[in-house]
Amino acid sequence: MIQTLEWTQSGVVFIDQTKLPTEEVYVTCTTHQQVADAIRNMIVRGAPAIGVAAAMGIAIGVQKSKADNIGDLQTEFAGICENMGQTRPTAVNLFWAIRRMTEKFESLRSKTIPQIQQALIEESQRMHAEDIAANQAMGRHGATLMPASGGVLTHCNAGALATAGYGTALGVIRAAVEAGKKIHVYADETRPFLQGSRLTAWELMKDGIPTTVISDNMAGVMMQKGKIGAIVVGADRIAANGDVANKVGTYTVAVLAKENNIPFYVAAPMSTIDLQASDGSKIPIEQRNKREVTHIGGKQMTPDGVGIENPAFDVTPAKYVTAIITERGIARAPYNDSLESLHKKS
Repeated sequence: MIQTLEWTQSGVVFIDQTKLPTEEVYVTCTTHQQVADAIRNMIVRGAPAIGVAAAMGIAIGVQKSKADNIGDLQTEFAGICENMGQTRPTAVNLFWAIRRMTEKFESLRSKTIPQIQQALIEESQRMHAEDIAANQAMGRHGATLMPASGGVLTHCNAGALATAGYGTALGVIRAAVEAGKKIHVYADETRPFLQGSRLTAWELMKDGIPTTVISDNMAGVMMQKGKIGAIVVGADRIAANGDVANKVGTYTVAVLAKENNIPFYVAAPMSTIDLQASDGSKIPIEQRNKREVTHIGGKQMTPDGVGIENPAFDVTPAKYVTAIITERGIARAPYNDSLESLHKKS
C-alpha cells in the first residue's frame, strides 16, 4: 500500500506529491511548522490526508514543546492549532482533526506533560488507522454501485495519496476490481495542478488497473460516446443538504453526467460531512496562487498581465449527486435526512 504519510521516530514522513509521477521523494517534517508548510504547499493533499497530517503536526508540536507546566503547554497548543488551521480552509477534515486533538488535550489536563505528549501521538496514529479502515469500508459499500465492466470516470485524485491509505473514490474502484469487476478508469487530468494525470494515473498504474488520462474538456464527449458507465469523485467538504465541494471542474462533470444519464457518486468519510454548513454557499473556497495557472512545469503559458482566476474548488449542488458513499453506508436524497441518519449511526 502507498505510504502517503507516516509517524516515525525521526518525524512525520510524507511522500512529496509535488514531485510525482517522475520522482518518488519522501520528506521528513520534524516540527509542526514544517507539517503546516507541507499541507499549505501541497506536499500532502486531499481532505482526509490533510486531517491526519494536521493531527500528526499537532502531536509533533506538543512533543517538541519545552513547556514545564500545563498552563504554558496549553497556550503553546492553542498556537499550534491556530497555525495548522490557517493552511487549507476548504477541507473540513482539517478542522475536524484540530477539534478532535483539542478535545483529547482537554481530557488530559490532569496528566503529566510526558503523558499528554504520548497520548496525543497515539491519538494521531489512531486517526491514521481509522482513516484506512474507513476507506476500506467505504470501498466495500461503493463497489456495489460500480458497473460489472466498462469505463468509470474520476476527477482529481481521491486515492491513497489523498488519504492515509487505500482512498475514497479510488478505494471504491479498488474494491470493485478486487470483487472481480472489469473496470477501466478514465482520469481527468485536473487542471491546473494535474492531480489526475500526475497522481491518479500513477496510483492506478502501480495497482495494475487499466487507466486512460483525458484532458478535462474531453469528459463530455467520452460520456456522449458511451465510454463512461459511472462517475465517482471524492470531496473536501459536504454540506448538510448534500452539496459537495470538490476540486474545481467537478461541477462541470456532474452537469454532464446528468445530461447523459450517468450516475454521479461521491465517496467521502463522515469526517468530510459538515452538518453545520446548511448548503454549499456556506463552504469557503480556497483561492490558490495564480502561478499554478500561468505556468506548467516552470514554463510560462500566458501573457504577462492577463487576468487569472484560480479557485481550488467548486460546489456541486446536491441535485446532481446520485449517492454519497461513506464508511457507514450510502446516502441518497433527501440528503438532509440521510446524512443526519448516518451521522447518528454508530
